[in-house]
Amino acid sequence: MTSQSTANTPTPDQIRRAPKVLLHDHLDGGLRPATVVDLARASNYPHLPDTDPDKLGLWFREAADSGSLERYLETFSHTVGVMQTRDALVRVARECAEDLAADGVVYAEVRYAPEQHLEGGLGLEEVVDAVNEGFREGERLAREAGHRIRVGALLTAMRHAARSLEIAELANRHRDLGVVGFDIAGAEAGFPPTRHLDAFEYLKRENNHFTIHAGEAFGLPSIWQALQWCGADRLGHGVRIIDDIEVAADGGVTLGRLASYVRDKRVPLELCPSSNLQTGAAASYAEHPIGLLRRLHFRATVNTDNRLMSGTSMSREFAHLVDAFGYTLDDMQWFSVNAMKSAFIPFDERLAMINDVVKPGYAELKSEWLFQQTASTSGSAESAG
Repeated sequence: MTSQSTANTPTPDQIRRAPKVLLHDHLDGGLRPATVVDLARASNYPHLPDTDPDKLGLWFREAADSGSLERYLETFSHTVGVMQTRDALVRVARECAEDLAADGVVYAEVRYAPEQHLEGGLGLEEVVDAVNEGFREGERLAREAGHRIRVGALLTAMRHAARSLEIAELANRHRDLGVVGFDIAGAEAGFPPTRHLDAFEYLKRENNHFTIHAGEAFGLPSIWQALQWCGADRLGHGVRIIDDIEVAADGGVTLGRLASYVRDKRVPLELCPSSNLQTGAAASYAEHPIGLLRRLHFRATVNTDNRLMSGTSMSREFAHLVDAFGYTLDDMQWFSVNAMKSAFIPFDERLAMINDVVKPGYAELKSEWLFQQTASTSGSAESAG
């Protein structure tokens, strides 16, 4: 256990109701299977491996679990393939916000690559406007359903392409209109972040925020370049920082200079446990580096990456970590506050979310145990009397 008491070990219902903060979630990796089927039918998309939503959802998860990079990437060809119209983008973004809110997420930054949604004739600006409209609709519908969520968009450039500066400029134009930052994604090996220095230099000149997918598959050089050459505010994944941490047989820990820098500078790590198991970055939840990184007080956060492909949600991610490490509501709050501190919205808004939403939400959940204990003790006393 990481807290002094087991009293606030969360139940599944409490995990779902706990206010959670999500920084690393891909829009094209989180569609409802039924929505994929509907959109494929509406757009005459002919390539789905199955048109039964339940079977299709299972196919996505099995393809992502297959260990084959080719099959894993094929899953995104289908989701992106049905996200080529304005109506489709609005719907997917709306449902994303609704699904996250229903799962107890109060703040989310959801990323997508506008350049991948142009095959139906949309322009980059139209793509961004459609997604932002969907997020706002989803927030409104979530409120009507009794949930609260705020969603910000991260515009992603594909690291194997040559449009990163164009997408960075697009993100900057929409920075007060729902877009909170920039990202690059795609295969790390062979496509280092330094290929996109012009985009990062532009964003720094504009005082804008960006995260970089790094340290998932390629390791420490990817992390070092993202931080020291490119100036990333956060690391998308960053799980391979564990390669610069040595654990002795007696449990003693020695940090290398890069790991020390990441911890000392409070660089946020957008860790995605279920996704990491699928890509081989960890063999099991119990062996995932998040356990050690949390113990060493890195700025670790918990994320979903691709909810459809991993068959996951923020509640499921935390449930796995509770089972693997005995985490409590205190630990969940620690991860959630870490994430909110690391968000790309203004400081005063982050502080308000922490003090007025996140901490009170966990305090209420933790108080439930006290009242349950009081009721139980009272009942026992009455029986004895």
